[in-house]
Amino acid sequence: MAGPGPRRQAREAALQVLFAADVSQKVPSEAFDDVLSSFSLPNKARARAHELVSGVSRNLAQIDAHIGASSEHWKVSRLATVDRNILRIATYELLFEPVVPTEVILDEAIEIARRFAGETSRAFVNGVLDVIAREVRGAAA
Repeated sequence: MAGPGPRRQAREAALQVLFAADVSQKVPSEAFDDVLSSFSLPNKARARAHELVSGVSRNLAQIDAHIGASSEHWKVSRLATVDRNILRIATYELLFEPVVPTEVILDEAIEIARRFAGETSRAFVNGVLDVIAREVRGAAA
């Protein structure tokens, strides 16, 4: 069975970089090389991970505003770090990468939540992203 493709690898790498930056309170660009130095990523996946990390970093206030408005009774700062950063990556893609299909973004986020978080996180991520997708793309997941 083949492993994940470069886009999934990039999303997972971006998650790990954003998680490390969040926990260490480093700027994500500083955490990028530290975190990914221990991974063997194809160049295409590494470049895509960098795009995702940079995009989330540049647009963090807008991304977090969407997440906060869509996660009933939860402040973004109080979300589990893994959940928060999965949501940030997917929200970035929903907002700024219209060529990526909504279903792909949501499916990838749910699969990554399944791998890195857990069953309740998966449902939470799905619910929040469904609200954001309907709001920004007019599409139900």
